[in-house]
Amino acid sequence: MKVGLATLFVFVTYVWIAVCAPPTCYSRVLGLSKEIMDTLHKLHKHHRTKDCAEVLPKLFIDVHNSCVMPKLRDFLYVVENLPTPHCRARPRVAVLRRKVRNLYTIINRVCYRDLVYFTDDCEAIETGHSSPRYGEDRLQLLEEN
Repeated sequence: MKVGLATLFVFVTYVWIAVCAPPTCYSRVLGLSKEIMDTLHKLHKHHRTKDCAEVLPKLFIDVHNSCVMPKLRDFLYVVENLPTPHCRARPRVAVLRRKVRNLYTIINRVCYRDLVYFTDDCEAIETGHSSPRYGEDRLQLLEEN
């Protein structure tokens, strides 16, 4: 009985320590990109910020797309320079601005060279639809079949 209780205690302690591990750079980028997408969705749905959200360009964040950095930079410029002062002062817009700036800084400085880009489809960040682009070797295999 004591051995089973000790084993259970060691297992629970191990799980607790594993959960307490700090997030990796990649997990932080994924979490922050999801938060930004949720905040953007709320901006478009809320009646007080709907007119402010109409000015913002469409953005679908894919951290595996090599075009994410220029698109984030352009989006941040638009958010920081909204045409009306009441839009710039809205708390939800301020939260969005802070999150986008944090994501840009994390990708550019903290995770520099840690992220792997699988695609360079810049239209996918604006539309949300990624079109598969095959390399020459993959294209030859598809033509032979």
